[in-house]
Amino acid sequence: MARRWTAGLWGCTSAVLLWLGGCTSTHLQQPPSPAQTPAKPGAASSPSASTQALQTSSAPNAKDYRKDAAKHLYLQQKDKVFKGRLPPMLYAIGVLNVDIDRQGQIQALQWTRAPRHAPEVMAEIERMVHAAAPFPAPMRLGKVTYTDVWLWDKSGRFQLDTLTEGQD
Repeated sequence: MARRWTAGLWGCTSAVLLWLGGCTSTHLQQPPSPAQTPAKPGAASSPSASTQALQTSSAPNAKDYRKDAAKHLYLQQKDKVFKGRLPPMLYAIGVLNVDIDRQGQIQALQWTRAPRHAPEVMAEIERMVHAAAPFPAPMRLGKVTYTDVWLWDKSGRFQLDTLTEGQD
């Protein structure tokens, strides 16, 4: 019986995520220029940071680029990633579009489904995305807009739908 309930939960979750894909987007302001943004300590000088981060992406489409971007975000935000299976009730779910230029810089963020009941989550997600820039340069695409679903736990940690470990 528990398996039937879990399968039903996944089916409902999938239906909600498909429905959310049709929601309208909210455009956000342009991020501050690199001159206005303080540099991350050790970002340029640390050889281990540069070898761990994916510098370029050879993804042929936005769906494949999304995997590279998710891996990049996980590397940049290791302490904020929820380890293991997420609990059945999440604090917030958000769907965010990210426009990336040919150098991997963020051009714009648009919420397709914003978790407006949790504005602190929206602000933290935006902060993390900006802090992770530059993203892997989309070599084959030139520029790309990719979409990912942010699954946010009440602990303040997240998983991206692209790399999720599932839900209890």
